[in-house]
Amino acid sequence: MGDLQVVGGIKKLNNQNYNTWATCIESYLQGQDLWEVVGGSEVTQPAAEDVNGVLRKWKIKAGKSMFALKTTIEEEMLEHIRDAKTPKEA
Repeated sequence: MGDLQVVGGIKKLNNQNYNTWATCIESYLQGQDLWEVVGGSEVTQPAAEDVNGVLRKWKIKAGKSMFALKTTIEEEMLEHIRDAKTPKEA
């Protein structure tokens, strides 16, 4: 596949293609029901008890979102989000 990435065939983010990448990654994340996690509108508060698995479900979505973000950017850009703990931070 060369320059194309596994996640939805999205070309990796570099210093010259932000607008195209942002449009494609947003559409991909919306299609995967992950956009709210990245945008920060779907958040969860740490709780002593995970009622109905809400925290677990959020962690799964957050993990999928982080994977999509980290695998669709060039290595030199990765250092900017490497230490992010949540998709919103990234």
